Formats: sequence, structure tokens, C-alpha cells
Amino acid sequence: MKTSIVILTFNQLEYTKKCIDSIRQYTKKNEYEIIIVDNNSTDGTNSWLKEQHDIKTIFNKENVGFPKGCNQGIAVSTGDNILLLNNDVIVTSNWLDNLVQCLYSQNEIGAVGPITNNVSNYQAISVNYHSETEMQLFAETVNKFNPKLWEERLKLVGFCLLIKRSVLEQVGLLDEQFSPGNFEDDDLSYRIRLAGFRLILCKDTFIHHFGSVSFKQDNSRYAALLKENGNKFADKWGFDSSYFSLIRFEVAALADSPEDIPLTILEVGCACGGTLLHLKNKYKKASLYGIEINKAAARSAALFAEVSDQNIEELELAYPQNFFDYILLTDVLEHLQNPWMALTTFKQYLKPYGKLLVSIPNVMHFSVIKKMLQGCWTYEAAGILDKTPLHFFTLYEIDKTFKELGYCVQEYRMTTSPETEQDSDFIKKVTQLMGDPNLAQQYRANQYIFAAKLKPPISLVFLLRRIEHDIDKAQTLNTLMEFIESGVFSTNDIIQVTENDMVKKEELLQTIAVCCYEHKLTESALTLLENAYQRDKQDPITAYHLACILSKTGKTEVALGLLNQLKQKDAKILELIAKIKEVLHESK
Repeated sequence: MKTSIVILTFNQLEYTKKCIDSIRQYTKKNEYEIIIVDNNSTDGTNSWLKEQHDIKTIFNKENVGFPKGCNQGIAVSTGDNILLLNNDVIVTSNWLDNLVQCLYSQNEIGAVGPITNNVSNYQAISVNYHSETEMQLFAETVNKFNPKLWEERLKLVGFCLLIKRSVLEQVGLLDEQFSPGNFEDDDLSYRIRLAGFRLILCKDTFIHHFGSVSFKQDNSRYAALLKENGNKFADKWGFDSSYFSLIRFEVAALADSPEDIPLTILEVGCACGGTLLHLKNKYKKASLYGIEINKAAARSAALFAEVSDQNIEELELAYPQNFFDYILLTDVLEHLQNPWMALTTFKQYLKPYGKLLVSIPNVMHFSVIKKMLQGCWTYEAAGILDKTPLHFFTLYEIDKTFKELGYCVQEYRMTTSPETEQDSDFIKKVTQLMGDPNLAQQYRANQYIFAAKLKPPISLVFLLRRIEHDIDKAQTLNTLMEFIESGVFSTNDIIQVTENDMVKKEELLQTIAVCCYEHKLTESALTLLENAYQRDKQDPITAYHLACILSKTGKTEVALGLLNQLKQKDAKILELIAKIKEVLHESK
């Protein structure tokens, strides 16, 4: 199988040399061809290319742009696959092997791409290397074939994009209206998906990317080009690719179910489905549902989810009651005419242990207060004072609303924005004026991110106090187990209430953990015992129970380490140490 690597050049010869050298060094011979289309370089690139006998070349007399140049290269290619590659890239060990293996792992995969250090679309990761040598060593630790690290995406960036030739023949080449470049990869990605193929990001493949070397030499022109081509994409497909393809990682992170169980997830305002698809990558058995008023964006999400393209406030929900594990409301409630009615409606569709995953902008942000004190309440194209919200919320109003409607929120997280020294001074002065130092954080919050669940039919504090004071202990423990099994209470709930409201903290956690283990809730038991252990690492009862469970789940060496560090060991613990050592000896 051969891959045609198509590279465009426009000056930047030193980057091109690094790119070609790395391909020659880290790619198997006879499995690729290099095609370079030069867009009228003036820095000696042409002369250098003419000296390279293993490269097919096309020399344009003018800069025809990225999409047209790529199409020229594809037209003369002979490979089974086409790989679009920027010339400011350095490839690494196993890079192409990994990408090709992923591309052909399933018939429905149409294109794949790697991760890197510098690119958009959530394909970049943090790195700490400082030289090309260090980079290659870093890549060796990443580039180990691992299908578990593949993620389906809405789009892939064209800096390194591997596509089956058969797919390109079906969907067509790059759309040249996006010349000189930008958004042609968004467009191609969408056409590939509309044809029924999937796009995969290979997180087991890393290459280095210097990043838009040609375009970003003129930042103002680059920004204007992004805007112009973004508008072209929106005119063609009916939605803003940048906005409607966002992935709300911080909201999705609130989903805390075990990854191997079937879930039902609804996102209201799902756009093209980026966040839903991210959740599907984590929860393979999840059934996805969406509601999106933009019909063009809903078409994208409907490629992998069951989507309704109507207004949530005008739609009679056709879902069964007690159906959803999670309902996502990312920047939705402030846009509804009656968010209180919507929150009331959602209650009947949540499972008893289900959760709303919510983000809401904070109108109490210092930037809004500062402008308001200057007499300004000016609506903007984007941000907290976006032109589209119908309602504004503060933390107090959010908390009050959800409590009054029968929800409980365990924790409020927040996003922040950079602040200048003057901003910090303003926050300090306003906080001093109000006389409440706790308000400072509320002035800094751009958005509040939180999970809300229905108030349980019985108080967790009440149950734990009965267990703590040995009141009908066995029956109360059984009741608690039922609530844990059904998801009404989580181990985090138990830990938080124990911390805030209980006296015999370690003893209570030990008791509940043992009962969890007896009910085959092993992960819950471990979480509770690990919390108790962190409170007192010399408590022999905690160490004994934790070591027992760890040894029975195959973590015998960890269990032995816990017991060995105890300063005082009674006969029971010494006996367990001997049993664990015997198991370790037999396993060698």
C-alpha cells in the first residue's frame, strides 16, 4: 500500500528541508511518494527541489493558494491514500504506520489525523521539549499503536490529514473557493462525514508542527482571511464552523458515570454535536440525543445522534419519562423565554439519579460591573453581554432557582479570564466596599459550570447520622446501599457529608465501605476507604480493609505496602501480610 504525501511550498525553504528530511528518516521506503507543489517561491526553494530526485514537483508561476495547489498534487498522485501535509511539520517514528493502521481498521473510517504541539481544533497537546532531539524522544513515548487512544471528531485540521483515495473520489477534492487557505479542511471534513464516513483523531501519533509559517507572517491579513473564509463556509453550509463545532470539555467532565455502562444523554442546543461526540468517545455504550434549532447544524449532529431540529420551548418532548442519565444545558437557559418552565419539564425526563450538566454566564463579572458603573450596558457580538440572552444570572440567582425547583447542586465550578493589574485593583476595591471577601471570586467568574440532580426523597445527612449513632444500623445501611446502587447518592456525596457533618469520620467511612463491598460495590468501597486512609494512614482498621480489597482485586503489592508502613501491627494484620506474601510468591 502506498501513500501519496502532498506538500505545498511557498518560500520557507529551511522548514521544507526539515520536513523532507524527517519523512525520509522516519517513513518506510517504497510505501510513500512525495509530491511538492510550489506556489512560486523566491527563496531558492525551486532550485533545491530540482536537485531532489525522489520528489515529484509541480512549479506554479503564481501562488494559487492551498486548496488548488493540493488538488494539483492529488491529480498526479498514484497512492492508495492521500496525505495532505504542511511543509512546516517534522514527522516522527511510526507516524505513518500508525495513521494507516487506524485508517484501515474500519471500512467507515474516511480520514485520520495526528496530535501535535501547535494547531487548532483541540488536536494540540502540552509538550515540554526544547530541541528536535528531545521532540523525537518525546514522540517515541507517544507513538505506540493503541486503538484505545483514537477519538472520533467532527473535523480534522489539514496540516496532516490522511484520506483514503476512494473517499476523495466519492466526495470530491478541496473546494477552491477557500483559496488561499483556511476552512477548506472544515469543508472537506464535513463532506466526508455527510458521505457516511467517520473522522478519527489518533492520539497515539504525534508529529511536530511549527504552525502557519506562511500565513501568520501578516497577522492582520491572516485574521481577515479567517473571517472571510469562515463566512464562505457559513454561506455554503448554513452554520458557523468555529462556533458550532465547539467541544465543551469542562461541562462534559461533570459526567462521572462508569465508562463501561450504557447511558442515555441529551444535549439541548447541541450545535453540530461536538460535545456529544466527545462524550461518546468516553462512553462507548451511550445513546445520544440532541435538540438544535439550527437545522443545518442539527444535520451534522444527526449523523451520529437522534436529533430534533426544533425550538425546545415549542417542542413536545417525545422521550419516555425517567429516561436520561444526563441532560446538557450549555449556555442555554439564559436564551429561553421561560427557563424556569424548562427546568421543571426536564425533571420528569431525568432518571432518579440523573443530572443536568449546566453552564451559565455570570452577569456579576467585574467587566460588566465596571462598565455599568460607567453608565454602559452595551451588548456585544459575543461574551457575557451577548445580544442573544433573554435573562441574566448571578451565582445567588442560579442557586436560588435550582433549589426552588427541586434540584441540588453539589459544587459550582467557574471559568475565568485574564485580568490586568487595574482589574485586580478594581475587584479588590469593590470587594472591600461590599464588606464580603467571598464575593471576590464571584466577580472573577465568567461562567458557572455545575451538575444539578433532583433532591433525594430522604436526607443523606439523616441516613449517615443514623449509621454513625447505631440507630437501626443494618436497615439504614441497606437503604443507603439501594440509593448508591440506583445512583441517588454517590461516594463523593458520602465523603462530602461525612467531612462537613459527621464526627466519627473514619469509622463511618469504614462501615459504609465494608457494606459496599458486601453488596459488590467494589469501586465505591475502595473510594471510601482510600479517603479514610488519607485521613489517617496509621489507622489499622482502615489499612486492613483497604488491603483486603486491594489484594482481592489484584493489587497485592500495593496492599502489602499499606500494611508494611503501619507502625503497630496486630495478629490480624500480620496474618494478612503473610497471606499476601504467599500470593506474591506463588505468582512469581
